[in-house]
Amino acid sequence: MEEDKNFLRQDNNYRSLIAFQKAECIYDVTFYFAHRFLQRGDRTIDQMIQAARSGKQNLAEGNIDGITSREMELKLTNVNRASLHELLLDYEDYLRVRNLEQWAFNDPRCVQTRAFCRSHLDSAIYRKKIQERSDETIANIAITLIHQCDVLIRGLIEWIKRDFKENGGIREELYNARKEWQKNHRPKWLGQNGQNGLNGQNGQNGLNGQNGANGQKGQNGANGQKGQNGQDGQDGQNG
Repeated sequence: MEEDKNFLRQDNNYRSLIAFQKAECIYDVTFYFAHRFLQRGDRTIDQMIQAARSGKQNLAEGNIDGITSREMELKLTNVNRASLHELLLDYEDYLRVRNLEQWAFNDPRCVQTRAFCRSHLDSAIYRKKIQERSDETIANIAITLIHQCDVLIRGLIEWIKRDFKENGGIREELYNARKEWQKNHRPKWLGQNGQNGLNGQNGQNGLNGQNGANGQKGQNGANGQKGQNGQDGQDGQNG
């Protein structure tokens, strides 16, 4: 069966979203960081990895669910944002309790990191480069990525809300698709300007009627049943 490209949204390729690509980088960095610098048995390891995973998976799930439910897409996208903020706090806590520095916004290292993260979306690059970096540097890289991803997700949420207001949801799309189908697949036997008429022109509610109104099996008759050229006649001719 041929796929209807015009029915429902067909643009839900979450892997093409910059926010998703950045969320994947965050997950890979967090996976390495948690296992490398946190002690085995520390519950924070699982919590950070799960928060990073949620920040990525919910973005994908919400994008796919958005095909039929804008409400669910909006909900899951916001869950994604909340998970990343949870992860952000974990990185900030790590730096603070260990007396490590969280780079200020105008710190040259932060400026350089922001520029690098804006132009690199391949998680493989981060997996390679963090092997040579300290825990402080990796934590600040992750913090930068999270802030950038958060900006993208907020923009995505606003787009979802605006698109819903302009185009509606699944009910509106189903209704419009049905009306368009009916328009393009109207049976040829239906009369012109008539309803339920067979071979009738300008007739309403007539069966096999020509130029008749409210007639059943009548020719040139008004309100006649099985009559020819008659008015209000039943089984009569010219009556």
